[in-house]
Amino acid sequence: MGRNVYATTKTLLAALLLTLGLATPAAGQIRIKDIADVEGVRDNQLVGYGLVVGLNGTGDRLRSAVFTRQSLVGMLERLGVNTRDNERQLDTRNVAAVMVTANLPPFARPGSRIDISVSALGDATNLTGGTILVTPLLGADGEVYAVAQGAVATGAISARGAGGSVTRGVPTAGRIANGAIVEREVPFQLAARDRIRLSLRNPDLTTAQRIAAAINGALRGTVAAATDSRTVTVALGGRSPVDFLSRIGQLRVVPDQIARVVIDEASGTIVMGSNVRVSTVAIAQGNLTIRVTETPQVSQPNPLAGGETVVTPRTAIEVDDQANRRMGVLPQSVTLQELVRGLNSLGVGPRDLITILQAIKAAGALQAELEVR
Repeated sequence: MGRNVYATTKTLLAALLLTLGLATPAAGQIRIKDIADVEGVRDNQLVGYGLVVGLNGTGDRLRSAVFTRQSLVGMLERLGVNTRDNERQLDTRNVAAVMVTANLPPFARPGSRIDISVSALGDATNLTGGTILVTPLLGADGEVYAVAQGAVATGAISARGAGGSVTRGVPTAGRIANGAIVEREVPFQLAARDRIRLSLRNPDLTTAQRIAAAINGALRGTVAAATDSRTVTVALGGRSPVDFLSRIGQLRVVPDQIARVVIDEASGTIVMGSNVRVSTVAIAQGNLTIRVTETPQVSQPNPLAGGETVVTPRTAIEVDDQANRRMGVLPQSVTLQELVRGLNSLGVGPRDLITILQAIKAAGALQAELEVR
């Protein structure tokens, strides 16, 4: 009885593992919808100028921020309050001029809401607790596509005292979730198209060809063709564009990439692709390091000696010529892992590694594109 239960359990476990194995996509395969966009279906950038009110004395100084004073006077006039004759007497610090930016997503309909970002334009020090008044958001064509209004949330902390101040985050910039209402939609007729074009986010000829082959294989016909490294043209053939894009978006391909090394010298960041290869090259790395350490020592006389307490300086000097580091040889066509392991064995840091990679590229041994930012 025990053997039968054990055999049954083992069989069920094996069947479960087989099912999970069949359900798991092959390693490295990515959905087409995650690596390509439909041409024409994109966000549109919006921008606007407005006023934030209700600040606790952290707004613009009206005497120096002329645009804030003029905007405040104009807003009050539209509300029936005449302050133009006494404009120079306006001396509030509860108002700040801001720039408002947003991205209008594709197919956004009038009445839907979008997120906005608010950034101080003048010399305001903190926008926390303020409320942005009705602000039209314009597109590149000058038309109003959304209107923003709401309470600003910066997520920053700022405290100031007589002896100093502490600030965490950026209190002069914030966001408002669902802070704008869409008033106009961007016209785009997807259903009226007889063919669509897929735009690769990372252009590559091999990836484009694999996408076209995957679509043709799934539809059992020649409906897709790679026109260049970024574009794949697909003929709909009378199919519904929404249903068609939903089907091909789930197809999986293995994207290819060129061998590239990206270096950010400002932060010392180095990113290497998996296809980076290095030809046979010898590397020697070493610097002369001199450390001078001052360790003052207090000399305290005996209580009845009548002497004085003095501070005796003690200096320690260390010279490290890194003689223990030897020249390392990287064999031909080493992989990324072997390259990193070989350079780490020399004890190099990120800054020295940047110099070494540039020298390897200059020697013609780095078989990859080197991009320095």
